[in-house]
Amino acid sequence: MPSSRPFRSTTAAATAAAAALALLISGCSSGTSSPGDAGSPGRSTEAGADRPAAAVAPLQPLPTAIPANLRPYYDQKLSWHDCGVAGFQCATMKAPLDYAKPDPATDLKLAVARKGATGPGQRLGSLLVNPGGPGGSAIDYLQQYAPQPAAVRARYDMVAMDPRGVARSDPIECLTDRQMDRFTQTDTTPDDPAEINTLVAAYRDFAKGCEARSGKLLPHVSTIEAARDMDVLRAILGDKKLTYVGASYGTFLGATYAGLFPTRSGRLVLDGAMDPMLDSRAINVDQTAGFNTAFTAFATDCVKKKDCPLGTQNAQDAGRRLSALFKKLDSHPVETGQERKLTESLATTGVIAAMYDQGAWPMLREAIAQAQSGSGRELLALSDSYYERDASGHYANQMFANPAVNCLDLPGAFTGPNQVEAALPAFRKASPVFGDNFAWSALNCAYWPVKASGTVHRIEAKGADPIVVVGTTRDPATPYTWAKGLAAQLSSATLLTYVGDGHTAYGRGSDCIDTAINTYLLEGTPPAKGKRCT
Repeated sequence: MPSSRPFRSTTAAATAAAAALALLISGCSSGTSSPGDAGSPGRSTEAGADRPAAAVAPLQPLPTAIPANLRPYYDQKLSWHDCGVAGFQCATMKAPLDYAKPDPATDLKLAVARKGATGPGQRLGSLLVNPGGPGGSAIDYLQQYAPQPAAVRARYDMVAMDPRGVARSDPIECLTDRQMDRFTQTDTTPDDPAEINTLVAAYRDFAKGCEARSGKLLPHVSTIEAARDMDVLRAILGDKKLTYVGASYGTFLGATYAGLFPTRSGRLVLDGAMDPMLDSRAINVDQTAGFNTAFTAFATDCVKKKDCPLGTQNAQDAGRRLSALFKKLDSHPVETGQERKLTESLATTGVIAAMYDQGAWPMLREAIAQAQSGSGRELLALSDSYYERDASGHYANQMFANPAVNCLDLPGAFTGPNQVEAALPAFRKASPVFGDNFAWSALNCAYWPVKASGTVHRIEAKGADPIVVVGTTRDPATPYTWAKGLAAQLSSATLLTYVGDGHTAYGRGSDCIDTAINTYLLEGTPPAKGKRCT
């Protein structure tokens, strides 16, 4: 059961699913049309109504002068050592827990890794990467998956920092592995008051666990604070301006940096963009529609194959068959060869995990067929990849950091079950297959122990160098309308469009996208206005 949907990068989610395969292995219309080229950017559904951009307050830049009480952080020297991964060095950076009241006694220790420019060619500086989440480990991403090609790696020192509360950087902890197993199996499509109460209790217990284990950190893992950490790192690395590639939620982090520090923003690539003008409910409804679009693409491809486990008629019929499978699993979970059975909630998460990249579609077809035949092993493997649960049963901390950041950055989508029930028609319209699951999953922040410190805003970043925003027309997790919305807000942005499926576009097989971004990173020249790639 997702604690809230992570805006996970392709490499953080689909690559994990591909690894699982090798072992076998964060309202748009719901038809076959794509919502990608429709809609008006910059809308917010806060208070139940669309609002023009002018009605949403902009994120204000911070003063360019570094305050005296923060100078020790900006002036610190990192002690680099071998990471144990070929060619990488690691270090620990200090950052104040609270930028408003810095106190060395409460400093955070943030993990940083780098790999020096390989040459040939003149070094251009440091290139910081972040895979999204929120809660994804940037260091793991850099060391294992970062897509930057040889030409970029030759000219830049590749750098990653796990954000505060994530992985190696004072990670947020909430539940034990056994507790997390039970949490992920909680029914997120409750059918009666008793099941609603069970779901609410699960959210309350999750929140209480986070407060008990990480209470001091919870108020200080916002995206704004993480962006300020990036500015400290920029200065320590000796770069006058930040060069950055962020995927998925990493686009929100990068755009926030540009809004806070426009004159220190250099070449920024924001791939799979989020729109900061959307409130939590709008985000959840849009993402529900995005996954419906991705499922429609999968189902349209599946029904053309003789062995499609969802029939050979059309995508709508395939959706009904998948919903029937979920309903069957709700009352009769199937064996997996493990202690855990495949429940409806785990099966739904497994299907969602495969929606991040079309490369996982063959695996998903086989997993659904096996589940229909009484074996949940492969759908469970997909679900485990999404939750970052390893073979020993240990969970990475992404599912703890994810709600901690999301529930702090914006007020929750709902305040209680009654509001969810009232919103179900909108979610079901966005996706007949996934609507209920996404609606009830969005209830988690209602019980969060820390009040949200962030609000809906727009980001202009006036004075920033040219920024490249990348959007994929059938992106499930960060719908294309979000990329259009962010690009319209940023004063120096260019929108680069990938016409296709999957989450994010850079380094995923499009020479057109890769060439445009590599040229920008190496030469500073953004792609032509309106450029579209396939």
